[in-house]
Amino acid sequence: MKKVEIFTDGACSGNPGKGGWGALLRYAGITKELCGGEHETTNNRMELTAVIKALEALKEPCAVTLTSDSKYVIDAVSKGWVYGWKRNGWRKADKKPALNVDLWEALLPLLEKHQVTFVWVKGHAGHPENERCDQLAVEYYNNLP
Repeated sequence: MKKVEIFTDGACSGNPGKGGWGALLRYAGITKELCGGEHETTNNRMELTAVIKALEALKEPCAVTLTSDSKYVIDAVSKGWVYGWKRNGWRKADKKPALNVDLWEALLPLLEKHQVTFVWVKGHAGHPENERCDQLAVEYYNNLP
């Protein structure tokens, strides 16, 4: 299995508001950058979208180390919350509806396809790849018409 490093970030101007996401994929010394965004979205949606789009870009199952500053994404997967939400009809422990179900449903099959290890980093703290992903996200939404 190929070992790939992925770095992701999402950003929003207003929450909700214009948003963007950025991702860096690194394999065998080659780095690929991806970005996108939406006119009306939330920061958490952009964080999730960055992870999804990066994993979708992989052409075969890979062993992935995915670094993000999103506690929302990392904790939901690493602590198993998302699996409980799905099992409970997309309801959280407090019985309130889970948010971003469409994106979680897109992410879960990708987590089955790839061996993903999540790593959390503090955002805006000088981590070079995280800073670059943030820059990609912000540049994208700043250029939305």
